Formats: sequence, structure tokens, C-alpha cells
Amino acid sequence: MRILLAPLALAATTLPFTSNPLAAAEVTINATNPVVELSIYEEVEVEPDIVTIGVGVVTDAPTAVEALRRNSAEMQKVVDLLKARGIAVRDIQTSRISLDAQYDYDRENQQQVFRAYRASNQVSVKLREIRRAGELLDALVSAGATDIHGPSFSIEDDTEAKAVARKQALERGKAQAQEYARFAGYSDVRLLQVGESIRGPGGPIMQEKVMVSAARMADASAAPIEPGMVGTGVNLQMTFEMVR
Repeated sequence: MRILLAPLALAATTLPFTSNPLAAAEVTINATNPVVELSIYEEVEVEPDIVTIGVGVVTDAPTAVEALRRNSAEMQKVVDLLKARGIAVRDIQTSRISLDAQYDYDRENQQQVFRAYRASNQVSVKLREIRRAGELLDALVSAGATDIHGPSFSIEDDTEAKAVARKQALERGKAQAQEYARFAGYSDVRLLQVGESIRGPGGPIMQEKVMVSAARMADASAAPIEPGMVGTGVNLQMTFEMVR
């Protein structure tokens, strides 16, 4: 927040009505009274409608070829299950594939001892029916998934939520500017300029990362999933002129 106590000429860059999207026009805004510059962030909480979960298979074998072959076969079972459960292909995305040699440390001889090759394949799965998440996790472990990451909650379309945040931010900014104006002996303010930066869409307020072993999941019923709320918002940069 800045308060400028001298008359100010503000230059605001806006896009003109032209076929060239890179062209811009310079608009000069004159203020004869002190101005108040504010940066206001407003966040709105909404119920999420998407949950993203990472699902993977880790496989060890004596050779790199065997480790990758086994891993690919097991991971295909996981992907086939996802598709059979109605998860769209566009909502299944490979996020990581790795193949590494694993070693144990021999303390007596103070050297690394080769143990196995480890292949890992992970996919990111987007579920559009959150209530199905627990049931699906249980089925995935039964199909061969050995580690699970997530969940991360979000919303598909936060347009309405951002509109609410935008309105609230503008109202809060104006009220704050009016308060400064009264302190300075002015009666009101006039909005001169608004700039916006967006945070989102639907970024999680809090995201947990969980690793679940197959043994634990096998002994449990469908994992409880609580979506809570997620936040989305806008940040407005506003300039007000104090008026009598």
C-alpha cells in the first residue's frame, strides 16, 4: 500500500480494438489530489469437484531388463483397471518412469553391494467423482499398485468463485482507500486504475502427500477421503484519488 501526497499522472497500458494482439495504446490518467495505491488479495473457498492422485508400481529384479519388464506388466494392470472403472484416457497421465540400481552398504568391508535393479512407473489420475476415490484406491492396490501419492483437491471451473473474489477485493479496497481519505481530510475517493493477477484455478489450500503400502491397504476397507474446501482468488492493484 502506498499513499502519494502529490498530484500524479498515471500511465495505464491497455489493449486497443485492433487485429494485432501485440499492439497497445498508452492512456494517461491525471490526478490533481493525493492518491492511494493498494494491493488487495481476496480468496474464496469452494467445495472441490476434482481429486488428483498419484498411483505407481515399484518392481525389483536381478537385471535391468527383467525389472522393467515386470514393472511394465504390473503397471499395465493398473492402467487397465483405471480405464475399466470409467476413468477417461485424458485423465490418466504418466508422471514418472525410473530405473535405478539398488545397493546395500557392507559395513564390514566398507563398500556398496549390488542388491537389485528397481523400476518405477507412476501415473497421475484425475477423478471427477470425489466420492469414488476411496473405493478406487482399494481396487488399485488389489490390481498391483504399490505406492500412492496425494490426494490433491481442486475445482474444474473457478470462474464464478473468482468473480465473487474480484467483487469482494474491489469493495474492500475502496473501503480501505476511503478510510485513508478521511484520515487525510477528504470525503471520498475516485477509482483511477485497476490491475489484476490471478491465483488458481482452484489451488488447494492444503495438500497432503501420503505414501500407502500395499500391505496396509490390503488390510483396510476403502480409504476414507475428506475433500474439505479449496481456495481460489485474485489480487487487485488499485489506485484511488482522494476527492473533496
